[in-house]
Amino acid sequence: MSSLNHCIKFELDIKDENIVFKDYFYKSIKLQKHKIYEAELIQPACPFCGSLALLHNGHLIANIRYPTANASLPVIIRLAKQRVKCRDCDHWSMAQSELVNKYCSISNASKLKVLSALTEDRSMTSIARENNVSINTVQRVLGNCSHRFIDSYEYLPAHLAFDEFKGVDRQLHFICLDGDNHQVVQILRTRYKKTLLKYFGRFSPQARANVKTVTMDLNFYYQDIVRACFPNAQIVIDRFHMIQMLTRSFNSLRVQVMKTFDKRSRQYQLLKSPWKLYLKKFDELEKAHPRYNWHYKDCLTQAQVVMEGINTSTTLENSYNLMQSFIQAVETGNTHELKSLINCQDQIGTLMHKTLLTFKHNLTAVLNGAALPYSNGCLEGFNRKIKQIERTAFGYSNFINLLTRIRLEENQYKENILT
Repeated sequence: MSSLNHCIKFELDIKDENIVFKDYFYKSIKLQKHKIYEAELIQPACPFCGSLALLHNGHLIANIRYPTANASLPVIIRLAKQRVKCRDCDHWSMAQSELVNKYCSISNASKLKVLSALTEDRSMTSIARENNVSINTVQRVLGNCSHRFIDSYEYLPAHLAFDEFKGVDRQLHFICLDGDNHQVVQILRTRYKKTLLKYFGRFSPQARANVKTVTMDLNFYYQDIVRACFPNAQIVIDRFHMIQMLTRSFNSLRVQVMKTFDKRSRQYQLLKSPWKLYLKKFDELEKAHPRYNWHYKDCLTQAQVVMEGINTSTTLENSYNLMQSFIQAVETGNTHELKSLINCQDQIGTLMHKTLLTFKHNLTAVLNGAALPYSNGCLEGFNRKIKQIERTAFGYSNFINLLTRIRLEENQYKENILT
C-alpha cells in the first residue's frame, strides 16, 4: 500500500484494513470549505459462505461525515463500497465496515463524540455545530442510548432520599437517590402515591427489607409509602426543611409585629431594614463593632439591633429564643432538648405554634432527623443540577429525553461512556 494511505489512516485513526485511501482535496460545500478524502472499501470474501471467488459489479458512493479537531474545516470521507456477487452461492453483497453503520452517512466516531459531548452541560445546538451534524442527529444519538438505563428490581440501597423537581410542562417528577453514594436510584414521571406504590411494589420483599432509612421533607403521603413498602425503614425528616419551616414562621411573625408600629417609628425601622439579621444564628452576629444605620439613626452592633428589635414584643422574643434554641439543638443532635422545645408552652406566634404542632405529629421522624447523619442535602444539590440542565436546553418537552440527559450527566457514566 502507498504511504499516502498509511498517513491518512494515521491522521484519522482508522484501523480497518479493507479501507484504502487514494487521494484528498478541498471543496466548498454550501459556502463552507470541506476536506474530502477519497477511499475504497474492499469486500475480501463472501459474508454468506466465505468464498473468495467474487464477481465485482461496481461501487456505491457514500459521503461519510467524520469528526475533526478543527470544526471550521469539516471532514468528509467519500467512500466507494464494492458491490460483489459470489460465484459459489450466487449471493449479492456490499462491503461493510465498522467505520459506519449500514445505510448511514454519519460515522460511528462522530456518534461517539456527540455522545461524549452529551455528558456535559451543553446545548444540542452547540454540540451539532461543533461536530458538523444536524440537531436531529444529536437527538437520535440521545434517544438511542436510553436503553442503557434499564431498571433493576433486585436491589435497593440501605438509605434512600425522596424528593421531587419541576420538569416537563412544569410538572413535578419524583426522584430517589442513594443516601450513601448519592447516585440516582429512580426518576419517575409523576409523584402520585399510586405510582410510587406500584413502582416500589415491584421489588422483592428482601430488597425492600434492606432499606434502613428514608429521608424526606414533611410530605405526608411519602410517610405512608415508606410504612407500606419498607418494613424496616426509619423515617427521617430533613433538617433543612425543619429549620426552614421554623424561620419562615418567625419571619411571618416579625412582619406581623412590625406592622403594628408607625412606619416612621424606631421600632418599625429596627424590625424592617435589618430583617436578615433575625434569621442568622445569634452566635454569628457582630457584637464588638457598632455601625451607623441611617434607617434608625443610631450606631449599634448587629446583636444590639436584634435584641432591641425582639424586645418590642414578648411573643416575638419568645419565638426568637425558641428558634435559636431549636437550631442549636438540631445542629448538636440533642434530641431531649428538641423534644422539650416542641412541647413548649410559651406564648409564641400562631404560625410557629402550627409548625411545632406539625413537628409534634411527626415527632419520631423529626428526632431521627436530628440524631441520624442522613439528610436531603445531596438531593437538593442534584435538583439544582437538573435545573441547570433544563435551563441550558431552554426546557424539555419529552420526559424520556430529559431523563436520558440527566443520566448521561451523572459522573458514573462520564468515565464509562465509550466502553
